[in-house]
Amino acid sequence: MSTMINRRSFLQVSAVAGGGILLVGYFRPGFLRDDELSTNEWVNAHIRILPDNTIVLVAKNPEIGQGVKTMLPMIIADELDADWNKVKIEQADFDPSKFQNQSAGGSNATPSSWTPMRRVGAAARVMLVRAAAQTWNVPESEITTAASFVHHRASNRSLTYGQLIEKTGTVTPPDLETVKLKDPKDFKIIGTNVKGVDVRAIITGKPMYGIDVTVPGMLYATFEKCAVFGGKVASANLEEIKAQPGVRHAFVVEGGDNLTGLLGGVAIVADTWWQAKKAREKLRVTWNEGATAQQSSAGFAQRAAELAKQQHERTIRRDGDFEAALRSAAKTVSAEYHYPFIAHAPLEPQNCTAHFSNGRLEVWAPTQTPQAGRQLVARTLGIKEDDITLHLVRAGGGFGRRLSNDYMVEAAWIAKEVGVPVKLVWTREDDMRHDFYRPAGWHYFSGGVDANGKLVAWRDHFVSFGEGERFAASASMSPFEFPARFIQNYALDYSLMPTGVPTGALRAPGSNGLAFVIQGFIDELAHAAGKDPLEFRLEMLRQSPIPLPPPEPGRGQPIVFDASRMSGVLELLAEKSNWSARRRQLPRGTGMGVAFHFSHRGYFAEVVQATVSREGRLTIDKVWVAGDVGSQIINPLNAESNVQGGVLDGLSEALGQEITIEGGRAVQSNFHDFPLLRLTQAPPEIEVHWKLTNNPPTGLGEPSLPPAIPALCGAIFQATGKRIRSLPLSKHDLSWS
Repeated sequence: MSTMINRRSFLQVSAVAGGGILLVGYFRPGFLRDDELSTNEWVNAHIRILPDNTIVLVAKNPEIGQGVKTMLPMIIADELDADWNKVKIEQADFDPSKFQNQSAGGSNATPSSWTPMRRVGAAARVMLVRAAAQTWNVPESEITTAASFVHHRASNRSLTYGQLIEKTGTVTPPDLETVKLKDPKDFKIIGTNVKGVDVRAIITGKPMYGIDVTVPGMLYATFEKCAVFGGKVASANLEEIKAQPGVRHAFVVEGGDNLTGLLGGVAIVADTWWQAKKAREKLRVTWNEGATAQQSSAGFAQRAAELAKQQHERTIRRDGDFEAALRSAAKTVSAEYHYPFIAHAPLEPQNCTAHFSNGRLEVWAPTQTPQAGRQLVARTLGIKEDDITLHLVRAGGGFGRRLSNDYMVEAAWIAKEVGVPVKLVWTREDDMRHDFYRPAGWHYFSGGVDANGKLVAWRDHFVSFGEGERFAASASMSPFEFPARFIQNYALDYSLMPTGVPTGALRAPGSNGLAFVIQGFIDELAHAAGKDPLEFRLEMLRQSPIPLPPPEPGRGQPIVFDASRMSGVLELLAEKSNWSARRRQLPRGTGMGVAFHFSHRGYFAEVVQATVSREGRLTIDKVWVAGDVGSQIINPLNAESNVQGGVLDGLSEALGQEITIEGGRAVQSNFHDFPLLRLTQAPPEIEVHWKLTNNPPTGLGEPSLPPAIPALCGAIFQATGKRIRSLPLSKHDLSWS
């Protein structure tokens, strides 16, 4: 049965196979019109209770290694007062008629799901209490719950949740928006160390990932695209390829011009993936490469240098009078910073399995954005979205790469052409050379401090990619990016150059490059002021910020930087790393660097200690991390792993990662020339500390990455006296005497 509680929410209860009940929480988005409410209801979570007292919780979001498949069910289970040992987790398929926000990216799972997941678990608990009270004819206030049982202490009676499933289906559901939630001090599951629900399956080699999917009658496909981004097929030796062992189909895909969609190429479909790959090695394609073939990393750098010497094209933000403040400064600093294109390089290359039959498509995809993927496929194939069934499978890393769904639309197109199930698997070289790269960027800084060492002037001429006023994907910068609002005389200007190189979000998008340049320049200004770099940052944070402008009509206030929260994190970090005393005692060749960054609602500061031998060999000794992600760490075990992984990812980017463009194509192709962090390069210890604050919990997948890079560069400066203004570090001579 279902009962409408109010205009905004209701709880649906229905019977399911096996004698259980299904509790499904619906929320109505506030932007819907009243006349739309009855047909635009979104399901946030569901619970299935079985007669044997097993509780099945559905994990709605894609699992890409961030632990969301465990974390979100923990929230439901705690408010439900479930016995975690009797909880089973099932991965949901993509289903917008049942679930809201089915995506992975932007560290959004916790902030968008914290309250809804709690409400659904609490509402289910209320229903079980009501069912027990009616069964025993006692007041609800006398009923307690614990570990999947309801208890009436006065009469010493208890029932399992499973014993109440029939009765629960007859009670009135509570209002989800007003249901009473637990006091956090009463949490039993939230805040405890819970191992990932898939860990045992993963370490025992159970097939769980997209690349493991197998369906009856399946063939295997490879897809050759032009090395120059967006190039088109002119001709190909298809007849020779069709004659190769095991090859069933070989054909040209015309494709379009949208780099995020279906591009032109040659599809080869065979009985095995190896046969498809071997046939591909004999493929000879003549390409129409297009204008992008004239572009290169060297050309971009040359153009950036030219633009830097010219008047900036546009302004993102201007406060005060930067030019006058710089002229009156006691000391001034100018510096040029650069970060390169970077690939995502997930360990599992892109893949997708698809089956088109009778006008309908079934897809198995390790995607971060299933809704966008389904829309892209429907639009490209000319079918209805409702005719596509999309199964979410675990991804072997995403880091933003799987926000794009090019591999999904390729598999779908090929499957429609051949009429049988097809698994498309990219090679590592495909993955590296057909990415949506973290965009390169150039920053031309000028700044000044007064006679007291106070920062009084800051300008950044940011040279990036785009055309007109529009930045390329993930190549922009916010007018609220720190230190904006905390310097009275501040200028953020920009100039753009066009590119045919596809760009996109990499873990901590924007922040992964901006933290390096901004925090690096702060270090230079602190040095000019003769001040300790950590204390200099605290002094910046103590400045009264320029007030925010009123929000634009129809839009809320942007998520902006809270200096008090970052100050708290920095102070905690100084204490835990013993910053002042330890740094003064370090021998020559060893240094400590500090940096902070506000990223995806998370406040993180980090100290890196590193040693550089006279010959220039770099060793990262230890990293200290302090973070503020609100009032609650839902799963401390996974949270610490997420933070440590973010730090290691940042260090890996800093040490040796770069994608170089020559002739409109990526030079690097595999891990031999795009190295990931080796065990011998990793710090022996990453010490993580939390600053709990009275703020809603936020995500952890991204905000620990950005500070690691500038903190390492700061340590190198103290150790060697060499200032790092460009990445990767592998291109620098760090030797000293």
